Amino acid sequence: MTSPGLHDRSEPRTLVAHVVYRFDVGGLENGVVNLINRLPDRFDHAVIALTEVSDFRKRITRDRVSFHALNKPPGHGFAVYRDLHRLFRTLKPTIVHTRNIAASEAQLPAALAGVPIRVHGEHGWDVQDVAGGKRSHHLQRRLLRPLIHRHVALSGEIRRYLEQRIGVPAAGITQICNGVDVTRFAPRGDARRAGPVTARFPERDLFVVGTVGRLSPVKHQALLVDAFVGACAMAGDGAARMRLVLAGDGPDRSALEARVAASGIADRIWMTGARDDVAELMADLDLFVLPSLAEGISNTILEAMACGLPVVATRVGGNAELVDEGRTGKLVTSDDAAAMARVLRDYAIDPARVASEGAAARLRAVSHFSIDAMVSKYAEMYDALLDLRLPTAHRPSTRGPASSPARIVGSGHP
Repeated sequence: MTSPGLHDRSEPRTLVAHVVYRFDVGGLENGVVNLINRLPDRFDHAVIALTEVSDFRKRITRDRVSFHALNKPPGHGFAVYRDLHRLFRTLKPTIVHTRNIAASEAQLPAALAGVPIRVHGEHGWDVQDVAGGKRSHHLQRRLLRPLIHRHVALSGEIRRYLEQRIGVPAAGITQICNGVDVTRFAPRGDARRAGPVTARFPERDLFVVGTVGRLSPVKHQALLVDAFVGACAMAGDGAARMRLVLAGDGPDRSALEARVAASGIADRIWMTGARDDVAELMADLDLFVLPSLAEGISNTILEAMACGLPVVATRVGGNAELVDEGRTGKLVTSDDAAAMARVLRDYAIDPARVASEGAAARLRAVSHFSIDAMVSKYAEMYDALLDLRLPTAHRPSTRGPASSPARIVGSGHP
């Protein structure tokens, strides 16, 4: 059960309930962590996962956060609506903020429970709907639209989709790009090549290409493996310098391991598994690649830019909003291994280009995509909705119970 009394204070506070499908390692979830850790103290938080809450919760470092795992089985089930309704009635959040299509169903029980402010964020397309064209998802978004007071779009592409395909008025959409911690993710400078990649590949004068992300079909790391093999074949004598790092874990791991084993150059490819030292690993690369079939606004692109890396990415989703082509990196057609191979080869033989574009990428990350700017925009949006829908004089000074950061509440005890 949750611990009572943590919200029994005299000053007004706002409890935000963040609803996700699963609270585990991922870009969307990392954004929730960054937001919770940095929002002003006048906000308290609950994290509600329709399925499970993993040890990823330990990345949240602030107090007054509760975690709730509803253990929803696969498919649609009415029990989760009951559990959500009970949980909202118990917690009494001022704001419910759902994210992506899988968690959007929480909007209905939030409305029925009388939650005064309801926000929904679209971070990118579902793994089963990489082009954003699935009719059932269109219908679900249209049916839920009247219940949502503010939509958050992470990219211009998503904003246009919400306006043109779902019919959300422009005034009802706030576009907030992800932000990156430019202090944690930063170039190593003279200390470069002293990190985890060097421990694996200690040879001098290497050119290391890398990617970071969940090993899943939508992230399409197989494209990068094929492109790397092709680039090595094109590079001639220079191929001996090239290495590939695939950081992450997920359902595609076995298939990727088999692909690497069959490549003929498996000794030049390192599949790291899940990592806790992503910032250090990224700073040990020369070039970052994102081979996804679909993206919203990629956290890993922003992290790579902050580390001073040029970025090669597929021309999908919000990637073109991050990569300033010709200045900070290169965009390639999705699923074109030959085109990506040529680009990798071109970077490998042009160190001046790598240095120039990497420096420009760092400057762009610092000036346009800081995490402080992102958090400020969310706080401004929440405050504007509070002013609009819940004037100060009518805001409650206390909220429902919250647990300590290590506490998880199961669906049987909301």
